[in-house]
Amino acid sequence: MKFIRPANIRTRIAIWFVAILASILVVYIAAVFVFQYVLLERQIFHDEIQDVETVEGLLYFDSHDVLHLQESYHSHPQSRLLEDRLMEVRDLSGKILYRSETLKGELLGGTSSADEGVHSYNERSTKLSDGTRVLLISHLHPVQDRVVLIRLGYSIAPLQDRMLHFFLLLLLATPIGLIMAGFAGYRIARKALLPLDLMAARAELITANNLNDRIIVEHPHDELGHMAKVLNHLLERLEQAFVQLQRFTADAAHELRTPLASLRTTGEVTLQEGRTESGYREAIGSMLEETTRLNQTIDGLLLLARAETTRSGGEDTLFSLIELVDEILVLLDVLLEERHITVLQEHDDGGSNMLFADRSLIRVALLNVLHNAVKFSPDRSALRIVISRYQLAGRVFQRVCVHDGGPGISAGEVTRVFERFFTSNSPGTSKYSGSGLGLSIAKLIVDRSGGQIFFDTTVEHGAKCCVDLPVRE
Repeated sequence: MKFIRPANIRTRIAIWFVAILASILVVYIAAVFVFQYVLLERQIFHDEIQDVETVEGLLYFDSHDVLHLQESYHSHPQSRLLEDRLMEVRDLSGKILYRSETLKGELLGGTSSADEGVHSYNERSTKLSDGTRVLLISHLHPVQDRVVLIRLGYSIAPLQDRMLHFFLLLLLATPIGLIMAGFAGYRIARKALLPLDLMAARAELITANNLNDRIIVEHPHDELGHMAKVLNHLLERLEQAFVQLQRFTADAAHELRTPLASLRTTGEVTLQEGRTESGYREAIGSMLEETTRLNQTIDGLLLLARAETTRSGGEDTLFSLIELVDEILVLLDVLLEERHITVLQEHDDGGSNMLFADRSLIRVALLNVLHNAVKFSPDRSALRIVISRYQLAGRVFQRVCVHDGGPGISAGEVTRVFERFFTSNSPGTSKYSGSGLGLSIAKLIVDRSGGQIFFDTTVEHGAKCCVDLPVRE
């Protein structure tokens, strides 16, 4: 039969509570039963010793050498019939000298042993011929200068009956207690999980239209409060991602609309007007320029998507930061020679420039920074690159600073240049502006690598962009 698991967690908690409590009660009842049984057996042996001490002084031999037990201590003759004591007296040869009426002619115990009752009261369990189990003690005692062996015992049947009644009473009370414990456990679980129901009801009301709503945290220091805080942090991240996606979608649509509209306008005008071959070439060249700009925007969007979805440390390798900068400069060599820009590098020798990170993404970030610096540098100027290493708050960073001799960045645009699709309207820089994605891509990559990127506002001429990357083992 397949076990049916309750769907309600409160019911499952109550069932587990009852099951554990039942297991504990079974072990407890068994232990109490055994302990009580052994304790009562020891009590019977103790009472038998007291009875032996009593009857030893009541035994006597008559004139015919017959052993008797004095019964005069009974206040009523009928009291003698109420005794359940079993007693037998033998001499050292094993001859039975006296036997109580309660034995009904049966032998109490087997053959006498040599040392029975010599040193102390011998305690043992035996059975009568009818199967009655008896707790028996033996003791040697002199009666009128004759040593006799006294055997005294009690049937254990009354004890077994009382213990059976006790056990049945426990079995009857246990299910009732377990049922009561089950209801109590269910109510406790329901009360303990009530905040979870409230959290679930609150979460069901949160949609894309009200992502700013949060789950109420009544007890922030318990487990459910911790869960509520985790869910609130999740909602906060979702809200930020949703807002960022909306802004990104709007900006991307705006940036893509402009070149597409230009392409369409140029094509329609060219088709409507009759042009010469040079006119058609000029129109096609204009369309190719817009296509190039469109490709750059799409490439930038793909890089942003890759940087956002790539986990930090997913493809980390150990590489030299100096070698990576040299590799990027090789790519820009044609542009540098065409503009007659001189590159000046400063860095420490040795292995202090090694970095453990995603090399491909760091390469994209530094390429965008260097290309941006070259683009805004005037002809026949110098581009200064400084690679250094420093410590801050116990952490080690590699810093790459690129200082160009261009028009620089105004104070109000120092942080805005890292926004997506932002292009400056300054007269000195507007003609060099591109899609506005290069520095935003670099910032996203550096941020996901645990570093920071910023422009140094203390420089007097040009722009100085610095990239700090953490050194990890």
